[in-house]
Amino acid sequence: MQFSFKKFLPHLYAVIAFIILAGIYASPILQGKKLSQHDITMSLAGSHESTEFTKQTGEIAWWTNSMFGGMPAFMIHGKYPNSIGSTIGGQLMNVLPTPINMIFLMMLGMYILLIVLRASVWQAVLGAIAFAFCSLNMVLIPAGHTSKVIALAYAPMVAAGAVLCFRGKYLLGAALTALFMSLELYANHVQITYYFGLFLAGYILVQIIEHIKSGQIKPLIFSLLAFGGGAILGLGNHTMRLWSNAVYSAETIRGKSELTSNVQSKGGLDRDYAFQWSYGIGETGTLLIPNFYGGANGGSLGGKKSETLKAMVNAGIPEENAMGFAEHGYSYWGEQPIVGGPVYAGAIIMFLFILGAFLIKGNTKWWLVITTIIFIMFSWGKNLPSLNYLMFDYFPVYNKFRGVTSIMSLVQLALVTLAILTLKQIGEQKPTFNDLKKPLIYSLALTAGLALIFALIPTLFLNFKSSNDASMQITGDKSVDYQILRGIVSDRESLMRSDAFRSLVLILLAAGLMWAWISNKIKDFVFYPILILLVIFDMFGVDKRYFNNDNFVSKSESEDVFAPTALDTQILQDKSIYRVLDGASQQGFSNDSKASYYHKSLGGYHGAKLRRYQEVIENQFSKNNMAVFNMLNTKYFTQPAQQQGGQPTVAQNPDACGNAWFVKEFKLVKNADEEMKSLDKFNPKQTAFIDQRFADQVNNLKIAFDSTANSIKLTDYKLNLMTYESNAKTDQLAIFSEIYYRGNLDWKAYVDGVYKPHLRANYILRGMVVPAGKHKIEFKFMPESVAKGNTVDLIASILMVGLLGFAVFFEVKRKE
Repeated sequence: MQFSFKKFLPHLYAVIAFIILAGIYASPILQGKKLSQHDITMSLAGSHESTEFTKQTGEIAWWTNSMFGGMPAFMIHGKYPNSIGSTIGGQLMNVLPTPINMIFLMMLGMYILLIVLRASVWQAVLGAIAFAFCSLNMVLIPAGHTSKVIALAYAPMVAAGAVLCFRGKYLLGAALTALFMSLELYANHVQITYYFGLFLAGYILVQIIEHIKSGQIKPLIFSLLAFGGGAILGLGNHTMRLWSNAVYSAETIRGKSELTSNVQSKGGLDRDYAFQWSYGIGETGTLLIPNFYGGANGGSLGGKKSETLKAMVNAGIPEENAMGFAEHGYSYWGEQPIVGGPVYAGAIIMFLFILGAFLIKGNTKWWLVITTIIFIMFSWGKNLPSLNYLMFDYFPVYNKFRGVTSIMSLVQLALVTLAILTLKQIGEQKPTFNDLKKPLIYSLALTAGLALIFALIPTLFLNFKSSNDASMQITGDKSVDYQILRGIVSDRESLMRSDAFRSLVLILLAAGLMWAWISNKIKDFVFYPILILLVIFDMFGVDKRYFNNDNFVSKSESEDVFAPTALDTQILQDKSIYRVLDGASQQGFSNDSKASYYHKSLGGYHGAKLRRYQEVIENQFSKNNMAVFNMLNTKYFTQPAQQQGGQPTVAQNPDACGNAWFVKEFKLVKNADEEMKSLDKFNPKQTAFIDQRFADQVNNLKIAFDSTANSIKLTDYKLNLMTYESNAKTDQLAIFSEIYYRGNLDWKAYVDGVYKPHLRANYILRGMVVPAGKHKIEFKFMPESVAKGNTVDLIASILMVGLLGFAVFFEVKRKE
């Protein structure tokens, strides 16, 4: 077969256009600046200890002590050397600088799906741009939700593999499904992959129905086997990651609690916590009108033209202060706690989607429409309890995730896909304007018509007031605050009205352009470039409100984020092994991992804390229980400034228990409730509480305590290996100030090289009966999922490479 470079050129031009467009949007990167991303900053701080350990030793750190007293590093600093998907994914991310790489990958992923769906290059480029620049994506990037964005980028590629499988290209479809599934899982955002699985299940169901109706049972079986085989191979390529995370998840806040007071004793997240971010039912209007609910927390209320500004100046507030408030005020009036921006799909895309809903026939249309409706209902969370509480309580895995608004990311995929399929059908069937009159009228009425109504009479359906407004205190004077609040409400109305007019104009321009195209007054090479420019204007105009040049900082500023503070420098003078409680953090110690960059912190920033540790935070830290802080060897407490203009301080705790110690006595407890209650008041240097399930390890122990003759100390600290030296006249019970995690399974203890079981003490710590004499004690972190999973990764990687090779070979032979 001769390679046709001419046929390939349009795709090459499209790829180049994507790179240029991403570069234009994130142009400060090309000037040497860096993107400031909160979650990435937190991630880098939390993984610093693990990263440095790997640099110094060459070993992969599977455990870290830098956050929450100690936790597995699977989701912090995971390295998967035998997973070719991880290797390819990492290399692809390094081709272009961040965030240009993510924006480009989102365009490329959608482009591949639309080309496989047999859209033209022009149509695929339009859809790729519309998908990548949906406002939710541009809100996620500066927030640092990198893994979510990457998972979204690869999701359409997996869908493309599925389409090929059900089209009869079994080998190629299976190979690409395996590759793209492997890349999807490389992103390591299980929630997005789970929601995408639900999205893809709808497509597969449609294909099953269509194949059965047409009597194509044999092709259906082959298609299912091809897709299933490819998907399993892609999953197998990440066995170590998935196995480790599955085992770990059971021990986190997503797993079961043993406390009877905890409503999540059956496992999964707390319902209120999971549905904290629920999309408002009325808020769904942001898909069409970006400022339907005010945009983002702290968004502009209109600047100099703001009624809020006028009300504040009239109240005697200095104009400079009033302007600052008006630029970063209370524009968002929905019920979500914090919102970085709206979910805006684009007025033009919404118009085309609705048009497609009326125009296109067949099950594919219904799959995309029904999926869109159901997913939007899922995103409403607690605002539609009859559906979502049922899903949360009974649907498999659904209760493992928080922030159900994330599912709107897949709504974007459905909206753009149907919008482009609409243009594809019109382009192929060449209908007259009369043929399209009714669908056009309906779609214009439901988009431009609604936009017009909200532009002219916005208060017909909306009051622009939030439940939080009543508690708003700006000046402390109720009458003045009331006038300012009236200004805020007026500004919210103005913001929505302005965007409603904006959407109306864009839809009418797109409809007029389509009329000229359908009437053959303009050709494809005129129609599509203009429509693409309109979509770029539409999406960029909204995106830049939330992700713009202000999100970039100089290289020196980005490096200064981790510069040690005066407190860090003071604490680091101590070279021993200890923990720090960062009470000086403005975000709260359990929502900030900056301290983890330099210290072994009791806090951090992570969405999958160990369940038992979180319960100790809630039941003991909250009461400032010094006994618990002492048993965790908390040697330093940072404290916020005591007065305005002052500096944070650090206090040393002389009662920290150290790395390990022998106790005078132990008490067996019946259950988790009793064990937690016992921690309320005790001396950790003297007493240890042990769950009765570990009774067999201590039943024959008679402690003869002698603080002068008996000793135990930490002699070598490594993340995967902790080494101690003990010396005692008689058998002793040692307590180690390290977090207990899957004891005797993943963490294993050895005395003089011989395995010895250890136990859990004081709810979260490790304990062991140490024999008399002088001994070397080692705790080794050796997860079975790492050792065996790594082997499966290698086998799956080899098979996947082989499958891709065969697919390419047979595809070439077929075309010859």
